[in-house]
Amino acid sequence: MIDHLGIQVRDLAASTAFYDTVLATVGAKRMLDYGEHIGYGATKPDFWISAVPGEGAGQEAHIAFAAPDRAAVRAFHDAAVAAGAEVLHAPKVWPEYHPTYFGAFVRDPDGNNVEAVCHAPE
Repeated sequence: MIDHLGIQVRDLAASTAFYDTVLATVGAKRMLDYGEHIGYGATKPDFWISAVPGEGAGQEAHIAFAAPDRAAVRAFHDAAVAAGAEVLHAPKVWPEYHPTYFGAFVRDPDGNNVEAVCHAPE
């Protein structure tokens, strides 16, 4: 249903360093870099970050990245913590979503709620 998603960030350099690190844990990488617009993906750039124009603040977004397994969710969490992210929820099963929903939630440098999730059982 979603072809690609873009968010605005206040500090492009800090966000680029953060997403370069954490997205590698779920099999994605920086694929295109147009200076003020950077695209990430595994096979095509389907997640984009762009600098907020002017002095305005970005709006909080929630982004959930698919992880191939629970180890990748844990690696995402560990990489985010090492990059200085605020932990919202450490990796765990969320049975209120469904019995095998395994996710970790952190805040990126702009305060966005960023998640890695695996839907497969252990």
